[in-house]
Amino acid sequence: MPCLIFLIKLAVRAKSLRTGFSLSLRQIDTMESKKPIESFTVMNEIVLPNDTNVFGNLMGGRLMYWMDIAAAMASTKHCNAASMTASVDNISFKTPIKLGNVVHIEAKVTRAFNTSMEIHLRVWGEDVLNKHQYESNEAYFTFVALDTNGKPRSVPALIPETKEEHLLYEGALRRRQVRLILSGKMKPDEAAELKALFVGQNV
Repeated sequence: MPCLIFLIKLAVRAKSLRTGFSLSLRQIDTMESKKPIESFTVMNEIVLPNDTNVFGNLMGGRLMYWMDIAAAMASTKHCNAASMTASVDNISFKTPIKLGNVVHIEAKVTRAFNTSMEIHLRVWGEDVLNKHQYESNEAYFTFVALDTNGKPRSVPALIPETKEEHLLYEGALRRRQVRLILSGKMKPDEAAELKALFVGQNV
């Protein structure tokens, strides 16, 4: 067993030298898997006049800014290191959030890959005076963990627990393949998970 562990460490160190991301042997020894709940982040803001457009609704850019902060906190909780935004999936604005309403943002890591993490965000608006809460927004952010030299570093694996967490975890690989295809980093024929969805179907 000690010999096997040594070979694994040697292989990871060799990969680190080839790919350029930093991963020390100490990190390999101490890195542990984490649960989604450990990265769960809740962020609240109140919509002030400076946050709104001419219609009195929260500006989309301001909401995305807040969502990016919440996603950054969730990713940092998971990897215990600095991280940066790599991509943002399509953001759909279902219901505008009005001036004076409270914005509730929930963020949680759905899956961890080699150096990146997918974060699922949900946004609600709340009219506190009328005691009414409504769904406003949902999106997926991808963050990459960085070491002290600003290079990508390995992140802990994620272990889903609830049924919803398992569904998000399984779907994360397909969403990642879509991102890689759209960015030109993967050919459609290489997206095995996406192709599996259409096996046996008439397209």
